[in-house]
Amino acid sequence: MLLLCVSCAKQQQSSHSAVRYAFSADSAYHYIAQQVAFGARVPGTEEHAACGDWLVKKLAQYGAQVQNQHGTMPNYAGEEQALRNIVAYLEGNTQHAILLCAHWDSRPWSDEEPLYENRFAPVIGANDGASGVGVILEIVRQLSIRKAQGEYIPSVQIILFDCEDMGTPTHYTGKEREHTWCLGSQYWARELKIQNSKFNIQYGILLDMVGDPSATFPREYFSMTHAGNYVEQLWRTAAQLGYGRYFVNQAAYPITDDHYYVNTIAGIPCVDIIDYKPQNGTGFAEWWHTQQDDMRNINRQTLKAVGETVITTICSR
Repeated sequence: MLLLCVSCAKQQQSSHSAVRYAFSADSAYHYIAQQVAFGARVPGTEEHAACGDWLVKKLAQYGAQVQNQHGTMPNYAGEEQALRNIVAYLEGNTQHAILLCAHWDSRPWSDEEPLYENRFAPVIGANDGASGVGVILEIVRQLSIRKAQGEYIPSVQIILFDCEDMGTPTHYTGKEREHTWCLGSQYWARELKIQNSKFNIQYGILLDMVGDPSATFPREYFSMTHAGNYVEQLWRTAAQLGYGRYFVNQAAYPITDDHYYVNTIAGIPCVDIIDYKPQNGTGFAEWWHTQQDDMRNINRQTLKAVGETVITTICSR
């Protein structure tokens, strides 16, 4: 982009919230570590293919109908880039589904490394990619438990986008093309538009970089302009659960992330929950797009804040 409670029952909490839906931060952390164990998930590599196969199996294990969406998109140099979106559906008690999405690839170059010679190594992407996927896997697991016990769950459409982090590298000296980031979401949204279908999706939630120990999630511009009422629901839930220090009531500059194309091409309102640090030059963590984006920078409490906020929001009626 550019600029352990396993019980599925509602649990009574403090005055912050009437109910809190179960989410295991330990489980989400484990899912992130498993992705990282494959290595950098750079499209076209064996590590990428192996992790994709594992993700398909995990989603199917929790009762979701899963498909691979293969396609190509022109990359920053105008060459066709193969991509693999992982598309899954967990049927619930609602006619309209809620979209949960994240990107599962990692960046081929560590552009922000201080030493130039280190900038050509791939990013392991524990936070930038794997964290959002890990939280979604745990949400799907919890929903599958609720469904098996006959409890209410919303229908959920899951999209794990590929090639989000294939945007123009800083070392590229050719003519820069537009829209070189978020290739998987562009492809998915365009195919959806061609089919004249929205999969009966009510709205979407994108999770990106949601594991940072010092994460703050502001109200990102495109999220507010396209899905402002859903931003309000999520941030209000976060406050009620006691997570206001993460979900801050501050505006953020427009960020070109997968949600932008879900909003503008597919026409589905989509909120981006993304860690944003305006005090840094990049707008993101100091270790963003470096070799330090590993499990050292994944925090269970942050995962819990995000996961509980999302599952409580989507399960509350």
